Amino acid sequence: MLDAKNIDMAAKPVSMGAITLVRHGEPALSRRVKLDWRGYVEWWAKYDQVGLLEGQTPPVILHKFAKEARYIYSSTLPRSIETAEAICDGKGFTSLEALIEAPLPPPHLPSFIKLTPNSYAWGFLARVCWWYLNIHGTSEGREVAKVRARRVAEFLFDKAREGGDVLVLAHGFFNLMVSIELKKMGYIKTLEEGFKYWGCRRYELRKRK
Repeated sequence: MLDAKNIDMAAKPVSMGAITLVRHGEPALSRRVKLDWRGYVEWWAKYDQVGLLEGQTPPVILHKFAKEARYIYSSTLPRSIETAEAICDGKGFTSLEALIEAPLPPPHLPSFIKLTPNSYAWGFLARVCWWYLNIHGTSEGREVAKVRARRVAEFLFDKAREGGDVLVLAHGFFNLMVSIELKKMGYIKTLEEGFKYWGCRRYELRKRK
């Protein structure tokens, strides 16, 4: 479904849908713990299995994007699916394994080093080592993930050029990787909310001023 395709950029129609990439809501798993690298691996495995923390209210703008979207996609992980359910108000969506988060395994530091799973601790180290040093063990490596991100971007492009908006409810780092590929394809970012829960990046094809 997501095989790479030859895209003729010159042949794209004048009007194309926007592509919005949204990070999931806050998962129901505490980050108020300190773990060695093995503990962080176990924590991440649980993170991939839990849904969203109860009591959250999605931003109103996401309901608007969902209502306007012709195509809506989530990853196959629970936190992504529940995010889609929270904002789609009963509207259908499709879950794709190609949208799951990059693995981002931690470096094997001495066991006496214990850090929290926060983005500025294990999260930061894992991302730096995976992205810049390509340390991935038996997990998906950086270059393989880049190919996946490119194929996803091409898939989203194909949907957007049918004339409707596309909404993706997935994960922070992999959304960033897809964003990089969309920019290479000529997309301009028109909304940026960073890596926060429920945060989104919106892209449109238009001429730079």
